[in-house]
Amino acid sequence: MAIVGNISEIWRYPVKSMQGESLTQCVISELGILGDRGWALRDEQSGEIKGAKKFPKLMQIKARYITEPNSDQIIPADITFPNGDTSRCDAPNINEQLSNYLGSAVSLFPRLPADNLEHYLRRVALNEPELRSLLAREPDEQLPDLSIMAPEVIAEITEFTSPRGTYFDAYPIHLLTTSWLAALSETNPTSRFETARFRPNFVIDGAEQGLAELDWCGKRLRIGEAEFDCDAPTVRCGMTTRATADLPDDTKVLRTIVRETDQNVGAYATVNKSGPVKIGDTVELI
Repeated sequence: MAIVGNISEIWRYPVKSMQGESLTQCVISELGILGDRGWALRDEQSGEIKGAKKFPKLMQIKARYITEPNSDQIIPADITFPNGDTSRCDAPNINEQLSNYLGSAVSLFPRLPADNLEHYLRRVALNEPELRSLLAREPDEQLPDLSIMAPEVIAEITEFTSPRGTYFDAYPIHLLTTSWLAALSETNPTSRFETARFRPNFVIDGAEQGLAELDWCGKRLRIGEAEFDCDAPTVRCGMTTRATADLPDDTKVLRTIVRETDQNVGAYATVNKSGPVKIGDTVELI
């Protein structure tokens, strides 16, 4: 057993692709932090669940739960538009508000049961052109090797827009060290490699210099009373380049990631043991 860092930030995202809320503590269930990605938008033109890869302006909306979730049951969240207008996820006119803001017809849904296959079904085949579009790769850039992820996860997200019963891209937990952000900043000091661009659940300080998470993949971590299986590096997409919080649009961010860190930033994990986690908790390899 070895201590490899400590938790410096905890983030939860009530609505997929919207700005999240900073927490001092959280409870981990099988589906990650209670309430994380509890809501998501469906693009009515394609009939698919979509996020900021399709609608980057979502990253300029803030979302915060009205009360603290105490189970995996989804509760309403407040959302605040860039002009300061505030609404609720369950407001009667929320779909109209979001559609007007995005300039495209969308509907907002809470997380639905995993057996609702139609809700999660991918309508557009995940072929090379679609992957290049989703991941915002330049013509001369290779696509990432997705085989680094578990075969069952690849099979699931090939057929569905997310693992059924969730709105995660692939895994319920995203880990990010300050050392990885520092390594990126060293290679490109003109861009801002900050937490908000990468939307992690846990930011970990005190890890070894460089891309510490790579050494954790395939191993188990204990954080607070919870345990996680660190599965694979996190492949990055064009969302990292979009304006969010006080960060501007910056395409150099993704070009740097593709060139310098093999297209990845941070690591994905699954939950092995539920329990509470708080700021300051140690991160242990077990």
